[in-house]
Amino acid sequence: MGSRSSWIRAWSAWRAEAVFSGRERTHGVSGTSGADFRRGVWAGRPSRRERRRRHAMRDPERGAISVRAAIPPADCALLHAHVEASFRMDAVRTLAPSFAESAGDVVSAVLEEASRFASAVLEPLNRAMDARGVSLAEGRVVTAPGHRDAWRSFVENGWPAIDHKSEHGGQQMPLALCMAVQELFDRNCPAFGMLPVPQRSAARLIDAFGDAETKQRWLPGLASGAAGATICISEVGAGSDVLQMRTRATQAEDGSWRIWGEKCWISFGDHDLTDTLVHCVLARTDAPGAKGPEISLFLVEGGGAQHGAVSVLRIEEKLGLHGSPTCTLGFDNAVGHMLGAPGRGLAQMFVMITQMRLAVGAMGLGMASAASDIAHGYAQERRQGGAPGNPVPIAAHRDVQRQLLELRARAELLRGLTLNTANIAEIATRSDDGAERAVVGALLQWLLPIVKTFGAEAAFDNASGAIQVLGGAGYTADWPVEQILRDARVLAVFEGTSGIQALDLVHRRVLRDRSGLDAFLAVARRDGEGTALMPALELLDDAAQRIAQADLNDANGSATPFLALAILTAAGWVAARFLALDPDLPAHAAMRAAAGYWLDRLGPRATLAHAEVLAGAAPLVHFS
Repeated sequence: MGSRSSWIRAWSAWRAEAVFSGRERTHGVSGTSGADFRRGVWAGRPSRRERRRRHAMRDPERGAISVRAAIPPADCALLHAHVEASFRMDAVRTLAPSFAESAGDVVSAVLEEASRFASAVLEPLNRAMDARGVSLAEGRVVTAPGHRDAWRSFVENGWPAIDHKSEHGGQQMPLALCMAVQELFDRNCPAFGMLPVPQRSAARLIDAFGDAETKQRWLPGLASGAAGATICISEVGAGSDVLQMRTRATQAEDGSWRIWGEKCWISFGDHDLTDTLVHCVLARTDAPGAKGPEISLFLVEGGGAQHGAVSVLRIEEKLGLHGSPTCTLGFDNAVGHMLGAPGRGLAQMFVMITQMRLAVGAMGLGMASAASDIAHGYAQERRQGGAPGNPVPIAAHRDVQRQLLELRARAELLRGLTLNTANIAEIATRSDDGAERAVVGALLQWLLPIVKTFGAEAAFDNASGAIQVLGGAGYTADWPVEQILRDARVLAVFEGTSGIQALDLVHRRVLRDRSGLDAFLAVARRDGEGTALMPALELLDDAAQRIAQADLNDANGSATPFLALAILTAAGWVAARFLALDPDLPAHAAMRAAAGYWLDRLGPRATLAHAEVLAGAAPLVHFS
């Protein structure tokens, strides 16, 4: 299925053949009773699980081939142009020798190889993972058929190592390039990417707080992909409110610690992909009767190494991401080793916040860009309307053009914002100038909840919008967009819900310290001079001042529309930067088109969001 037209023709031909051969049942088919039809079942119809299995492109156990349309390959030249256009990329390349080497042909080669791996290995796996899911056998998680082979190939090709430090066996590429690679992988199989992200997060924690022995024990394996990792924070009744946790740790005579409790929503809490598995576990270490909880961070080896002491209690049945096992883990006198200082566990977790929130943005970007490209390809080939006997592609219709521009603008501007923020993170961490680190660090903290939430919204909205463009076809499993919609829904929930991100932005970045907002306004006003971004920035500044003067009830009530306004202006900043790109370079065309559309719509949208901020909690008087 190499071209848009070929995969659409293949799908159309199969649909026609399926109907005429009787494989597809429709309302009115002879032999179907009205009662059966009203119940949504008819004689001989396979179960939902069986239908999902049949739609796997290749079931490694059965060799079944599906006709589901493929996700078109990504435009690597466009991605490369994004990397080069990202915020201060030239300055980032001066921050480390390996960064300087990640330029020109190296960037092209990395992106093209990642795209090939995603299309050839991850997309077939994505279909099998969605259809087959995971299972629990004798207390251990069994991943979908083909997952182990794909992981082995992923490791052999060095992909886990791209952003790990060179002294641990990593390649230490710039974070922006790593985010571009993640987009390519998550575009074709987001469930697969749910394992590398906690690996990288655990590596950051261990590198920051581990002693030499701990680093040597875990970091090379995490970099190579031989070791897996999880982040164990949430418990029943203690999700966003971490201080309610009940998991406890007590110190043994030999200096080690023993962990008791349960943790839930743990991605890849157990699996059969790596040789070893380490859990980063938050647990209480306060003495009974203490005034408040003392929360510390521990490393606990799992993956069968502590059979009975670390166990999988259940695997969640989920709407999407079926190939990623979401586990509830039990710790029963499990041996743990404290990482960092007692009582500092929660604060230490912030070392990985940058990477985790950027990773959610990149995952959303992968899904959003895939949905957009599928919709654009379909709209160029699907013919409807026009002169009798000579229908035109639906892309010729104005309303469809509006829908496609909306999808493309979200994807392109989210990509620009994700890469900009990745560069800002590198400068905030590595710059030799302390004053610069402070200003850029504040800017980073302002942007992180925006990137995370924009990524979540763009993924779901683009999947829904692509279904709308495809019509009834998009609602079926013959096209990938229905799976993208299911997979994307969780992005607005995990790693802090969108509501939590909004409250974080208001309380930490407006009420407590607005230095990050001021840094953003300064950069955006410089880049957006003479564009439609400028009035929107004034609305953002005014909204922040109003919130600062409001009572706490109104501030909380205005948090979500304020985050919406912040997203609009952050994307507008990216759009203003895109308009300054060389119009003669072909790769810039899509970026500039997305920018022009977004800025043309920015004024009315920002005005509405600003008005909702000013309303504060007043509309909530109707809640009972």
